[in-house]
Amino acid sequence: MTHPPKGSAAPPGRGAPTMPAVPAQSGSPRPPDGSPSPQGGFGAPRSAPPAVPGPGAAPRRTAWAEGVDRLRAAATTEPGRLRIIGALLALLVVAFGAVTAWQMTERSAAADNVLHRSQPLSASAADIYRSLADANTAASSGFLAGGQETQETRERYEQDIRTAAAKLITAANSSQAGSPSAKTISQLNELLPEYKGLIERARANNRQGYPLGGAYLRYANDVMQRQMLPRAERLYQRENQRLNADYADAEPYPWAAIALGLLALAALAWAQRRNYRRTNRVLNQGMAAATAASLVVLLWLTVGHTLARSGLDESYDHGVRSLNVLHDAQIASLKARGNENLTLVSRGAETKALADHKTVDLYDYNFDHDMKALTQHLADAAGLADDSAGKKPVQGATANMEVWKHRHAEARRADDDGKYQLALDRVIGSADKKPTRVCFDGVDSNLRDALTHEQDEFQRAAGDGLGAMTGLPVGAAVLGVLAAAGAVLGIGRRLSEYR
Repeated sequence: MTHPPKGSAAPPGRGAPTMPAVPAQSGSPRPPDGSPSPQGGFGAPRSAPPAVPGPGAAPRRTAWAEGVDRLRAAATTEPGRLRIIGALLALLVVAFGAVTAWQMTERSAAADNVLHRSQPLSASAADIYRSLADANTAASSGFLAGGQETQETRERYEQDIRTAAAKLITAANSSQAGSPSAKTISQLNELLPEYKGLIERARANNRQGYPLGGAYLRYANDVMQRQMLPRAERLYQRENQRLNADYADAEPYPWAAIALGLLALAALAWAQRRNYRRTNRVLNQGMAAATAASLVVLLWLTVGHTLARSGLDESYDHGVRSLNVLHDAQIASLKARGNENLTLVSRGAETKALADHKTVDLYDYNFDHDMKALTQHLADAAGLADDSAGKKPVQGATANMEVWKHRHAEARRADDDGKYQLALDRVIGSADKKPTRVCFDGVDSNLRDALTHEQDEFQRAAGDGLGAMTGLPVGAAVLGVLAAAGAVLGIGRRLSEYR
């Protein structure tokens, strides 16, 4: 009789088989190559989705934060500190050279414009006004001579018209399209042929003895005085404003470059002192060379710009200001001469009512106004003249002006007394009759000499100012690069001791 074994365990080989324990996995099971995956298909298994960090996990750091950490870690070692110092010194010195080159390039260009562009254009604009006013004066003088107009007067008129036309072309080529100056020049180019036509009609009628000639001359003078000369004066004022703007750009001190230069020298001195305290070495050749180059740039910048500013100031005070006053005096004398001639041409046809209800001849009234302006301008020019060569022609012009006033008064008394021919002789007669024409020519000749002298003074002083800045922009850039290289080499020498 058989008995079953005691216990609850099943005998071997009988009962349900048991499965081995499988460790827990985070993703899908990875079947072997060539076996079907749980999702179907063969080959490589599908990648598992990225694990999501738990609530307590640290966020991933950015590249910038890691770079800051590395820089902070490097700064804790002497080689790291030296690399940072070298980079900052090189950057500071290069910035100093770049800013110096930039600022001095701008100032040098402005000084060059003063000497070669804006002042010559201002002088050309003044010549346009002078030529137009002188042409008007010559035309009225020739009209007074009647059929006996001299060849000299005719040639002077033609030369003035040619000069005005040539200067207008020069000004047009230098002006910007669509600018107010370009518009003014275009208007003057349109009015110039119209004025010439009126003068020719006046001459033709005057030669035939027709009174209509005087009407044409007065109309031509009206076109000149009311339309052409005011536009020429505005052109002259705009060119003067451009000249003043160029001076304003050329003269200011380059404070940004000077401040960077001082900062660079201070940083180099600190780096060399630090090097001495840590190594007990007095001289680091690279940083000493960088310091010397930076010091040269700073001294060159300061001294060069100071000399340039001095030359530009002198060119303005003893050149431009004198030229402006002398141009104003010349214009006043030309206008006075034209009004003096027209007083005899109109013979009372044009009048002006004063505030006290008194009526006077318009052209004689304008003559008095112009002579007052001439007197003031000559006094100002004498005060601005700084040497005998500049004062002498102004004194000559003043002396001729005083005689001119006296002879004009005699001519007016003769005309008021009905002695027209005597008054005419006092104005345009031959030299033995002591006409005002001789006085006007004396004033005009002396003013031309004074203008030539002051123009030479301007060119000399402005040329000296521009010359003081020659080579400074390029030199500053080159020395800045050399200084940066010296600073890097000096730091590199110290770094080599740690290898």
